[in-house]
Amino acid sequence: MAHLPDPDTQPGFYDSVPTKRLLAWLVDTVLIAIVSLIVVPFTAFTGLFFFPFLMFVTGFFYRWFTLAGGSATWGMRLMAIELRGPTGARFDGGTAFLHTLGYTVSWAFPLLQLASVVMMATGARGQGLTDMVLGTVALNRRSL
Repeated sequence: MAHLPDPDTQPGFYDSVPTKRLLAWLVDTVLIAIVSLIVVPFTAFTGLFFFPFLMFVTGFFYRWFTLAGGSATWGMRLMAIELRGPTGARFDGGTAFLHTLGYTVSWAFPLLQLASVVMMATGARGQGLTDMVLGTVALNRRSL
């Protein structure tokens, strides 16, 4: 974490990041739902019977590919934040996959997700559980 901005000496990197992450999550969820609805006809409408699973799979690939391609989902880009690794570098495909996997596991266990949300809301760097495990952080893009 030595390569990441210090929240005490460079607070601009972390200003409003938890709120922006929440708003980005809402945007991403809407986008994932729209893409999932577009996919349903290509499943001969059987996708309606397992729509939550279809959204789960669509969301996993959406998050993985957008994080790997720009270190931010489209919602994060709209909110002007991006994720950085422990060295301050943008995500590569492997880090994006691990972050998406951690996010998915957190959602599978509500207590983990609750802990993650509390950590984001109260931590100096606004890191969730997956961020803490991987040493990643969300930063304001304008400050970079």
